[in-house]
Amino acid sequence: MEKIESFRVDHTKLLPGLYVSRKDKTERATVTTFDLRFTAPNREPVMETAAIHTIEHLGATYLRNSPAKSEVVYFGPMGCRTGFYLLMFGDRTPEEIFPLVRAMCEFILSYEGEIPGAKPEECGNYSEQDPVTAKVYTARYLEALRKKRFEYSQ
Repeated sequence: MEKIESFRVDHTKLLPGLYVSRKDKTERATVTTFDLRFTAPNREPVMETAAIHTIEHLGATYLRNSPAKSEVVYFGPMGCRTGFYLLMFGDRTPEEIFPLVRAMCEFILSYEGEIPGAKPEECGNYSEQDPVTAKVYTARYLEALRKKRFEYSQ
């Protein structure tokens, strides 16, 4: 079998940042998958599941209510627990969506109150949330974004 694109990235060199993971094109549409890498894989501890879950709920809520909501296909965690994927319609660059991702992070950092979608009828694991640690990870990630890490270093 052919090795998938994300396995071709040298994860021993990958730093926290905002990267294009892939672009899928058809005759009618292009979908750009962004790698929102919160931690350095295999060198830093993976993110705690409850905090990831909170970032997923808050991030998706922000993105689905933002001015870019019609362009957002999906936002969710990576299985390796080192970041998130953001899929958007269009042939996009990290520089282009940087303001949207920054605004999402600022929303998460300023959010107070009940986590959206954290009720038994709304989520399959509604009670596993950690807004405090989610803010720690998000603040760290926002600091990494300020360093403008937008390309994989191979």
